[in-house]
Amino acid sequence: MIELLQKVLDAHGGLERWSRFTTLNATIVTGGELWGIKSVSQDTVPREMTVSLHQQRASVTPFGKPDWRTVFRADYISIETTQGEIVRERSNPREAFAGHVMDTPWDPLHRAYFSGYAMWTYLTTPFFMAMPGFSVNEITPWQEGQERWRGLRVEFAQDIASHSRYQDFYFDDDFLLRRHDYHVDVAGGFAAAQYVSDYVEAQGFRFPTRRRAYLRGADLQPMRERLMVSIDLSDFRLS
Repeated sequence: MIELLQKVLDAHGGLERWSRFTTLNATIVTGGELWGIKSVSQDTVPREMTVSLHQQRASVTPFGKPDWRTVFRADYISIETTQGEIVRERSNPREAFAGHVMDTPWDPLHRAYFSGYAMWTYLTTPFFMAMPGFSVNEITPWQEGQERWRGLRVEFAQDIASHSRYQDFYFDDDFLLRRHDYHVDVAGGFAAAQYVSDYVEAQGFRFPTRRRAYLRGADLQPMRERLMVSIDLSDFRLS
């Protein structure tokens, strides 16, 4: 394991402690421009996000109706009732995004799949980088004003769904994540720069409670007037 990744894992709570748990729950409130572009109804109702820590599984509730939730895996997405009755489902969900551009409308299963893989990525950062099949290398630091953030480029495992195969993560002097860059392949591949902040401690781990993903320009600078996705997180619980 490269030195920077080890320091990052330790700063966020440590890989050994992470291995003691299997599930993470958090409350999320989402917003931003992307949902309107995708013709998706969006509100500020808090939702319960659940992710598995050592395999790619996720669920959010409520979704669509008060007694509906999602079931996400890389190769499957469904919407079901809280009693387990399937409302809608789709196998090989990534294929359903073929030919999509930024303003292609999404149906509820598109939205559920996107939210599933995105929130799994965010909530398991940086620990997923130590999972089998991931490749991590240090890259040129990012200069953010007067601050210099060291970077890691991650090549995602082939069996893990995420925004794009290669993603960049930048860390401050405290080795906490500050910025996350990627291309949103399921929406025409637009580039995003996501800033994370306002850390809290929960059960020995450090989690950001504020995520803001901006459209990224060709100069790698965020376009602050184009807030694509906002996520506020709270009440982190590991079990």
